[in-house]
Amino acid sequence: MTKTKKLLAATAAVLAAGTIGAVGANAAAPAAETRTTVEADAADRNLVRSTHLTIAAATEAAKASLDAAAKEGQKVSVAVVDRNGNTVVTLRGDGAGPQSYASAEKKAFTAVSWNAPTSTLVSRLSQTPNLKDIPGTLFLPGGAPVQVKGAPIAGIGVAGAPSGDLDEKFAQAGVAALNK
Repeated sequence: MTKTKKLLAATAAVLAAGTIGAVGANAAAPAAETRTTVEADAADRNLVRSTHLTIAAATEAAKASLDAAAKEGQKVSVAVVDRNGNTVVTLRGDGAGPQSYASAEKKAFTAVSWNAPTSTLVSRLSQTPNLKDIPGTLFLPGGAPVQVKGAPIAGIGVAGAPSGDLDEKFAQAGVAALNK
């Protein structure tokens, strides 16, 4: 290694150490003037409340769907997503096909996005075929929304049975388990 390369390497190491030390010092001890207390006003119209399933409830719904499928000898995957379409729980049943996992998530996402069973949404494709092009959606029967007072709070998707009607029947079993 030449003297110039050694000097550049040493300089870079010193600068990096100084930068890390400065960042560490700033992160560890914020200045007193930057400390502020934030108070949220619950009456503020800029705040939005939303209802989400607990992980325990989402798991209960997924297990109920999986159990309903197993009783009929079907090997499926089940996904439960929250109101925002984020996956909360996914269960892949024993022997379920590899495509069923992603399909279940997309059906759940589609059901919560439109607050309707995906079997109902399939008919909308004839009037608006571009709906199928929306990322993350799957317009096949097997997704069901979970609602509170008519508003969607989650979606359950099932995939892997030989027909979408069966997938949706099993998704509805998950919804029913939450309504007990």
